[in-house]
Amino acid sequence: MATLSDAKRLVIKIGSALLVDRDSGALRADWLHALAKDVAGIKARGTDVVIVSSGSIALGRGVLGLPSGTLALEQSQAAAAVGQIRLARAYEEALAPHGLTTAQVLVTLEDSADRRRYLNSRATLEQLLSLDVVPIVNENDTIATDEIRYGDNDRLAAQVAVTIGADQLILLSDVDGFYSENPVEDASATRYHTIAEITPEIEAMAGDAGSGLSKGGMKTKLLAAKMATQAGCAMAITDGFVMRPLNALQNGAAATWFLAQDDPAQARKHWIAAMKAKGTLTLDAGAVTALKGGKSLLPAGVSAVSGPFGRGDPVMILAPDGGLLGQGLSRYTSDEATQIKGRHTSDFEAILGYSGRAVLIHRDDMVLG
Repeated sequence: MATLSDAKRLVIKIGSALLVDRDSGALRADWLHALAKDVAGIKARGTDVVIVSSGSIALGRGVLGLPSGTLALEQSQAAAAVGQIRLARAYEEALAPHGLTTAQVLVTLEDSADRRRYLNSRATLEQLLSLDVVPIVNENDTIATDEIRYGDNDRLAAQVAVTIGADQLILLSDVDGFYSENPVEDASATRYHTIAEITPEIEAMAGDAGSGLSKGGMKTKLLAAKMATQAGCAMAITDGFVMRPLNALQNGAAATWFLAQDDPAQARKHWIAAMKAKGTLTLDAGAVTALKGGKSLLPAGVSAVSGPFGRGDPVMILAPDGGLLGQGLSRYTSDEATQIKGRHTSDFEAILGYSGRAVLIHRDDMVLG
């Protein structure tokens, strides 16, 4: 079974009900500062941490004096605009005393549905993590409409975990795990310690109801678990209302762990290999040697391009004799790749009009046969 101490790259989801007092609408600062101690301890052992946090609308609602209950779309977006700056500041103030730098990343469903935006989001998050930053991710409620919304941060957290290749996802919730029945309504409900496979029977046990401030119920958590575990990421649901909930989880607090079906790197490779290629890149001998040595593909090593394909599209990678080497996700369009093939990074700005990325296909976005 997975344990928090094993995590190499961790995503933590925090709901509005944990961050914002239900009655006053104020930030639960003591709870957040206690959580920051947990995050600092996890970071200290070399684990990458990303936080997916709700709370902007709940915080903004209180500041603007908006009524309780469902808000109109424009009211929600106004509340989010006011609340987002306060939420980001709250995390910065909580984590800075531990020597941790934070960054705010706002996304919508379109950012993961569109491959170009997906690659941009992934590259940004990877760069932040490489700089030892703790990204604070939230849905961009100031611009998102129903058509481009996740609608709950459970699935957003799972998507972030998939995007960055996390090996663990922790949902801090108002319940301490997944139960056979709603434990509030049925005293005989039993909590699952471990779920190795999400069967139809397990799915039938999930209810719809969420807490007063959060939108997600157990069904959304189960959908998040399916998304995460299929991508090689274990997921836990545990009680987030206790002080220092991550420390409690590490010390054996009640939780339900959903076991990963694969490791993140292999799951991603399988996903890339299964995609239908939109074009081809033919390499020179030096690039073939570099790829077999674990390097990324640079435009300088490409001798021919065929398409059309866009940024983020899968392309076949061919040897000089036309033999198939593998497949990967291109960081340039076919037109751009044609212009910069065989050229070095220092030439890109003069050719394309912007500096661009040094890599055409990153090794993490590539599977070789």
